[in-house]
Amino acid sequence: MSVRTPDPDWNPDDEPVVRPPANPGWLTDLELAEVRGRLPLLYVEAVPVRVDGLGQVTEVGVLLRANAVGEMTRTLVSGRVMYGETIRDALFRHLEKDLGPMAFPMLPASQVPCVVAEYFPMPGISPFTDERQHAVSLAFIVPVTGTCEPRQDALEVTWMTPAEAASESITAEMEGGRGVLLRQALASVGALP
Repeated sequence: MSVRTPDPDWNPDDEPVVRPPANPGWLTDLELAEVRGRLPLLYVEAVPVRVDGLGQVTEVGVLLRANAVGEMTRTLVSGRVMYGETIRDALFRHLEKDLGPMAFPMLPASQVPCVVAEYFPMPGISPFTDERQHAVSLAFIVPVTGTCEPRQDALEVTWMTPAEAASESITAEMEGGRGVLLRQALASVGALP
């Protein structure tokens, strides 16, 4: 007779039981660190804009946040695409996460991004850097019609004209080359002179 207290995943045949993860689209911190060191990850980024009746960009929303060392920086809506998640679903999830549920984003009809950015952990390969990983980001211009109240790590959404958003002072506050991405995205819709 065995008096051994079985492990939670123990079975009488002493075969390991494979259970699906609680959230199959998400990785643990350890798994994520391992994957980041081996594979490029797919991200989506959004430039929230307000448009006039003719569809021309009148304002650009830029997020203000504190980075890991406490510096105030500016950034765009961004985040990873989870396994099994469509690009549209990921874009909508991150817009709601960063701008709040009342932003009412109007996702683009086309899934073709306005900019594709490739982030590298080593500077100098491209204008885009991310010290954590090699990542490919699909960027979209997304009109929003509602009230934006940032959630997660964003402190505020600052609305400014396209010229102000693309200015040297604002783009210099953006980490990882996102100022270049912002200018490219605005240029793709004719919002820059």
